[in-house]
Amino acid sequence: MELQQRLARAIRSFWTVRREQGAAQGQRGARDQGARSQVTGGAQMDGLIKLVRDLLNESGVDEACIHTRTRMELPGYFRPAKQWDLIVVRAGKLLACLEFKSQVGSFGNNFNNRTEEALGNAVDLWRAYEKGKFQRLPAPWMGYLFLLEEADASTKSVASPEPHFPVFPEFKGASYQRRYELFCERLIKEKLYHGACFLMSSRDRGPKGVCTEPVEELSFKRFVGSLIGYIQANG
Repeated sequence: MELQQRLARAIRSFWTVRREQGAAQGQRGARDQGARSQVTGGAQMDGLIKLVRDLLNESGVDEACIHTRTRMELPGYFRPAKQWDLIVVRAGKLLACLEFKSQVGSFGNNFNNRTEEALGNAVDLWRAYEKGKFQRLPAPWMGYLFLLEEADASTKSVASPEPHFPVFPEFKGASYQRRYELFCERLIKEKLYHGACFLMSSRDRGPKGVCTEPVEELSFKRFVGSLIGYIQANG
């Protein structure tokens, strides 16, 4: 119950920051097209990042080992470095790296961008790991948390173009919600990430702290439980 209450506070923070950023840019006369003003400001996911950081700290991870605002860059193989949203480094060992992403509106435009980004980040870091850039054991725990707006456009059936070859059956008519569920499930199944979390929240109920977790295997509790358990066992 306490964890759910803390998650609710983080969800409220997400929507509050979005609203404040949109209002601030509008007052400055520099509002971006559509909802982009609420995206380019960043910080929307800070409440969720802080919650995970606090849970790690409470589980025994020294706060000095948890990086969320500075020194978050990790070397890649296909590029010099990538800045993650939260990393845990203890005694020269990379124990964990996490990415936090969200999508509000523009579902059709951004779905491929989000999936390609997450896949690319994983491939880049794992190849750097294989090339000896980090300690061999333990391998770093990699996590992906995604928050999707719950709306008619994200939950309704969507057709997939099939000009030459058919898509996999599970994608036929799948909503963007279902596409993200499959994506997160397969990130774990294919061992690209150790853990994934999929949350949904609507514009009307989100500011009250309400979110849903459509897939139990992708719940926030399982996500943080896997992360903390891995660090306690390997740190």
